[in-house]
Amino acid sequence: MSTSDLISKAQQDFDTAMTHLKHEFSKLQIGRASAALVEDIYVDAYGAMTPMKGVASISIPDARTLAIQVWDRSLMGAVEKAILASNIGLTPTNDGTLIRIIMPALTEERRKDLVKVVGQLSEHAKISIRTARGSAHSGFKSLADKKEITEDEQRHAEKVLQEKVDGANRLVDETSKKKESDIMTI
Repeated sequence: MSTSDLISKAQQDFDTAMTHLKHEFSKLQIGRASAALVEDIYVDAYGAMTPMKGVASISIPDARTLAIQVWDRSLMGAVEKAILASNIGLTPTNDGTLIRIIMPALTEERRKDLVKVVGQLSEHAKISIRTARGSAHSGFKSLADKKEITEDEQRHAEKVLQEKVDGANRLVDETSKKKESDIMTI
C-alpha cells in the first residue's frame, strides 16, 4: 500500500463522516417539516420491521406539516404506534386515510438544546476525522519502518494528509454553523 492509497482511504473516511453528519442534521427537528424525521422509523408490518418509507408515502403539504399516506390502511395503527414509540417528540393525528404530524414551534430553550446537539454531532464527525488521520499516520510509519518510503516521503505524505484533514474540519465547521443559524432563525 502506498502513501497515496492511505491518503485516499483517509479521504473516503472523511467523506463518510461528512455524509453521516449531514444525515444526522437532517433528522433534527427544527420547527420545519422534513421527511427525514420519520422515513427511517421502523414499523411492524406483516410481522417484519420495515422502514416507514417502505410502507407509506411521506409528503410535506406545508412547512409545518408532515402527511403520511399509508399504502395499506390496515397498517395505520402500526404506523401511528411506531411514531409514538420513536421518541421524536411528535404526536400523530389519524383521520382514517392520512396520518398528519404538525410540527410545534420551537421555544428558545429548545433551540439552545438543539444547538448543543449540533455541537455534539460535529464533535463526533471531527473524532471520526482524527481517527482516520491516525490510521493513515500509522500506515505511513509502518511504510517508513519497512523502508518502503523515505523520511522525506513520509513528511510530505503527512503534510498532504494534514491539509485534507484541515479541509474536512473546515467543512464540518461550516456545515455546523449553517445548521446552528437555521435553528436559531425564528
